[in-house]
Amino acid sequence: MPDSFLRQSALAHLALDGRAVDTGGSQGMAPGVAMKELPFKSIINLRGNPKDTAFLAATSKTLGFDLPLQPNQSASKNQITALWLAPDEWWIITDSQTGKLASKLEAALSGQHISLVDVGESRTTIRVTGRHARDQLAKGTPLDLHPTQLPAGRCAGTHIAKAIVVLHYLGDSKSGEPTYDIFVLRSFADYLWRWLEDAAQEYGFQVRP
Repeated sequence: MPDSFLRQSALAHLALDGRAVDTGGSQGMAPGVAMKELPFKSIINLRGNPKDTAFLAATSKTLGFDLPLQPNQSASKNQITALWLAPDEWWIITDSQTGKLASKLEAALSGQHISLVDVGESRTTIRVTGRHARDQLAKGTPLDLHPTQLPAGRCAGTHIAKAIVVLHYLGDSKSGEPTYDIFVLRSFADYLWRWLEDAAQEYGFQVRP
């Protein structure tokens, strides 16, 4: 991992902080879509045998919760989230340093047939929220975003406007505004942000801090 003072987010050149507006939760001012970048999330790609009880026990003890075993499910606790990507593959996501959690997992899984790869530096996260967030995203993905098909907490690998992403639906706010986290490769981040911003214009758009 590069020194912290050398790190630059994938969208730093867009100066999003300078455009950010905090509406203070006022529905009268709230746009239809709001977005922000969540840079530097730690993402560990974990692969292992879900039928191995030792593997499941070790990961559960280290993470503080059980890995999701059903397709497209997620689980989280204490600012750590696990996303199901495939029958033997998960992303472990946290805002803390990847190395610390990766080392704990590596130690807990020592001697087992597993794979641990830090993929966080290759991606950034775009958070999309607002009452028209679902309409905006539906313009670019073949994924059925209706809550009956993609309930809160579900995740899926898909593409948005030709950019390959992992989409995580966090759920709706009390006012009914859905929130999505979009994990995208750094090389596609500028393209995807600009596409998403353009797709949101008809609903009203803001950058959030």
